[in-house]
Amino acid sequence: MTLVDAHVHFWDPDLLPYPWLAGVPAIASPHRPDTLRAEAGEAMPRQLVFVQAECDRRRFLDEVRWVDGLARTEPAIAGIVAFAPLTDAGAARAAIEELAILPRVRGVRHNIQDDPDPGLCRRASFVEGVRAVGRAGLCFDLCARATQLKEVIGLVAACPETRFVLDHAGKPAIGEGRIDPWRAHVEAIATFPHVVCKLSGLLTEAGGAAAHAEQAEALLWPYVEHLIACFGPSRLLFGSDWPVVKLASSYGAWLEIARSLTGHLTPGAIRAIFCDNAKRTYRLP
Repeated sequence: MTLVDAHVHFWDPDLLPYPWLAGVPAIASPHRPDTLRAEAGEAMPRQLVFVQAECDRRRFLDEVRWVDGLARTEPAIAGIVAFAPLTDAGAARAAIEELAILPRVRGVRHNIQDDPDPGLCRRASFVEGVRAVGRAGLCFDLCARATQLKEVIGLVAACPETRFVLDHAGKPAIGEGRIDPWRAHVEAIATFPHVVCKLSGLLTEAGGAAAHAEQAEALLWPYVEHLIACFGPSRLLFGSDWPVVKLASSYGAWLEIARSLTGHLTPGAIRAIFCDNAKRTYRLP
């Protein structure tokens, strides 16, 4: 089956600054497409979507241009989700105009999870920025923690013309053994037809609680079961979150766990999650 990975990062701290990598030295070295090929082996996806890796935000266009250059020699890079500063109307408009003309850019992500403003999703300038992303024909990747999903519901409701992609299933607190109120908030978000959800990041959220594959599957199953019930196979997208996933697992190990957790579905549904939905959502060639 053709594999499309909807969530991959690349970075090279020798080229661009990534301040957050100082806190995760295990993955702070350069990670490029050749690194992924070497580590994924036969599991290497046919196509992948690069998602902004939170470099110094003033350099976001440099990051996009760097990845666009990588795509000239790495055919798997089929789409780019870029950062854009959305809290200032003028800066947002200028950034979106520049990004929209780049042929591989398919979406925008302004990371919510670590923003110091708890009311970011209600801020008028930010909401208008997210609406502008939709008007440009791009989708908006939502990266927010479970504790922020109540605010995310309001943002999604306020932007009905923007297509949303919920990264990492809304980052449930799996390692803490908590499923509520994440469960209710995800159910509410899924009622909006313009939202899809990535089956990604769950092993990282589980942390050390998932010591081996069988234990990981048992731990993740209640969350995956709920995602399937809420979004259905037609609105779930597989993502590796490589190389962040390396904090918990190898690329191939997470892929096999994800396949096992969805193995009870029909072949068509499995193909949708691991290929077709990403191609449709991000308009991949």
